[in-house]
Amino acid sequence: MASYSRAAQQWATFARAWYLLDAKMQPPGKIAAATVIRLEGRHKPIYHALNDCGDHVVIINTRHIAFSGNKWEQKVYSSHTGYPGGFKQVTATQLHLKDPTAVIPEDIEKNLLQEIPQPRAVPKRLDEYTPEEIAAFPKVWTPHVWNDCW
Repeated sequence: MASYSRAAQQWATFARAWYLLDAKMQPPGKIAAATVIRLEGRHKPIYHALNDCGDHVVIINTRHIAFSGNKWEQKVYSSHTGYPGGFKQVTATQLHLKDPTAVIPEDIEKNLLQEIPQPRAVPKRLDEYTPEEIAAFPKVWTPHVWNDCW
């Protein structure tokens, strides 16, 4: 008989964890691929396409992403409003200058599985914070340096 219960194992399997990803000097596609796996819950053994078992993901330092080669000028993000003449194309440089946190969600949406419709609306579990927003957070825990204890 095991000395631990199955309830603790099941709680760890079904619980929603929080993941903190640092996007500094990382390509957006790599960040998006890692994020989508966590958002959908594909890393869990209980994953099923119709279950909502994804985790929360927080991405920081999206202002400092890195493209390889000449992709800042060559990569184009397209959108359409649905009206005649509503086709818009923006390069990665223009999009990044307009909003530094906008490049990552564009790549995440491309990587999300769209083949299977969800039975209900999937809640938003992706958060992105700029360094200014991180500095404005209330400090729950302040590390203390113990110089004279040792």
